Amino acid sequence: MRNLRKSCIAGVAAILLAATAMPAMAGIPLLGKKKKEDLPARKLTPAQIALLDKAIAREADVIKVVQERAPLVETYIQNMKPDQALLQVPASDQHFLGRVDFKKVLSGDTYETEDNHKAKGKLGFFKNSMSYIGGLNKQLHLQFNEVGFIQMILVDAHSFDKETYKFGFVRNDFLGSVPTMVFDVEPATNKSRGRFFGRIWVERRNGNIVRFNGSFAGSEKDFREFYHFDSWRTNVQENLWLPTAFYVEESDPKSDEHTVKFKAVNHIWGYALKVPTGDAENVDVEVKGADDVSADAQDISPLGAQRAWVQQAEDNVVTRLFQAGLLDAPSDFDKIMEQIAGNVLAYNNIQVARPIRVRTLLTEPLESLAIGNTIVISKSLIDTTAVPGNNNEQVNNLYAIIAFQVAHIIQGHRLDTKYAFNDRLLFPDTSAFTRIPMHHTDHDNEEASKKTLELLSPKELNDASAQFGLYLAQLQDRYKSLTALNEPMIGDSLIKDPKTGVFWLQALVGKGGKLDMNDLKQNAAMPLSSFLRFDPWTDQVVQMHPAYEPLLSSRDKMPFEVTPVYLKLSYYKAPTNALDAAAAAAAAAGANATTDAAGNAVSAPPASTGTPAAAPVATPSTGVPANQ
Repeated sequence: MRNLRKSCIAGVAAILLAATAMPAMAGIPLLGKKKKEDLPARKLTPAQIALLDKAIAREADVIKVVQERAPLVETYIQNMKPDQALLQVPASDQHFLGRVDFKKVLSGDTYETEDNHKAKGKLGFFKNSMSYIGGLNKQLHLQFNEVGFIQMILVDAHSFDKETYKFGFVRNDFLGSVPTMVFDVEPATNKSRGRFFGRIWVERRNGNIVRFNGSFAGSEKDFREFYHFDSWRTNVQENLWLPTAFYVEESDPKSDEHTVKFKAVNHIWGYALKVPTGDAENVDVEVKGADDVSADAQDISPLGAQRAWVQQAEDNVVTRLFQAGLLDAPSDFDKIMEQIAGNVLAYNNIQVARPIRVRTLLTEPLESLAIGNTIVISKSLIDTTAVPGNNNEQVNNLYAIIAFQVAHIIQGHRLDTKYAFNDRLLFPDTSAFTRIPMHHTDHDNEEASKKTLELLSPKELNDASAQFGLYLAQLQDRYKSLTALNEPMIGDSLIKDPKTGVFWLQALVGKGGKLDMNDLKQNAAMPLSSFLRFDPWTDQVVQMHPAYEPLLSSRDKMPFEVTPVYLKLSYYKAPTNALDAAAAAAAAAGANATTDAAGNAVSAPPASTGTPAAAPVATPSTGVPANQ
């Protein structure tokens, strides 16, 4: 948790890796670099000019919308090193998370980077979003400019127009189902250091920029002094495309094999979150949409009262984490995960007083947690276990992960019930991580690990032990270089002892067979962002269905690695089911409500009555062809 507090505060500054680097970075080529002479000399057609006029106007509208928001911004960086067999592997990593007050950052205020390392206070970055940039400079041995972060999500926050830039048509293109025109862009004058120099994709219906990549060198001769990126947007509302993710990569100029020096991914979500106000700590949660069940009320037994008290603490925490933008809005995918949890109970003939709920933690580190009867699993833990195959590889991994938290639930390892008092959760979103230690104790994790082996013993779950054991073996092979990825934000890490790489479920490692990176039939773990993506407006997760990509060499595996962002873009469609409609309504209301299973807006998930364990059901599809 100590490192977590530093990460939450330094989150905004971390994103600034995109900005001006020291001249010592000489020799780094541009990702997708275009020389001046590559810009077509022919004049733009009237249709192309009209689309560019729309793009310039729409970019100004995007800036206005972004200024009204305070989304979560997460950056994960992997420094790479050459590897004889795999070309390159992670050498170290860094993770940062924070909220950005874009109105302050885009206002034109300047922040002195020289003295920022002297900034005091845990929440200082909200008063000055760049207050910890000095400390980050020291950590990364780089110099940054606060403009860099703005330019990563906006082509030019102040002067994107025809007087400042020249445009050259490249081609027509499709990104997903969205038709676009592609233009090369460069500053109109030679003295434009820090201006965008690269390529933009403009959707043809309304003229929104949906993707852009390049650098902020301003001219070709300055390429070597700037990082290069590929930035993507999502159509979150009718005719509104907001920044969603960008990928940063730089080659190692000293490498003869063109290896990467570092790569990073940035995610932005929670646009519905409002900028915290001064009285945010004194405002309670308003109950909306509660059902009147007073006519059916029964007397409560002492055990029932104890369980209701525990559930009240659980609901308070789940609601608060959702409002802070950490948990996904209820979705169809969560229901699939709940069915998997039901299978674990059903195969073991276990009944629980209340159904088990499952939610997705939207952050990068690998972790899971049981908050009362709600299991929380991080998105990256789901992504990296999404191994494609015909033998339910991903499902078996999920069985093992969920079984570990089911073990906590049935053994009564509960959240501190002090959170049943709402006043203990009245805090600003910026301090959400520092005030709720929710991970289980070592003693509870020891007990849960032993119980997990029992839960995985039914014949229907036999393959889960071996599959997840292989996943853990792959993680054990890389844990020393992925310390940030294995540092949990709020819950339980997979690793019991960070010094030795021993896992809580270490007993499963021996059941997974020997790890062999050269065996193309063996795929133990996937890269990050392999299975889920989320709507940055509603915070709902959706399952991706990518085409199957056969492994051609061991270099194709890339377990736990950052990979380029490539979104399947589509135009916004109004919600068609109750869950999507409720999530959209909650987002539009500023995330002041969450939803129940039926999609009704409420301030906390509704109480559930005792039900039998779920029968075995279908589980997520990996999308692998049957003949593979």
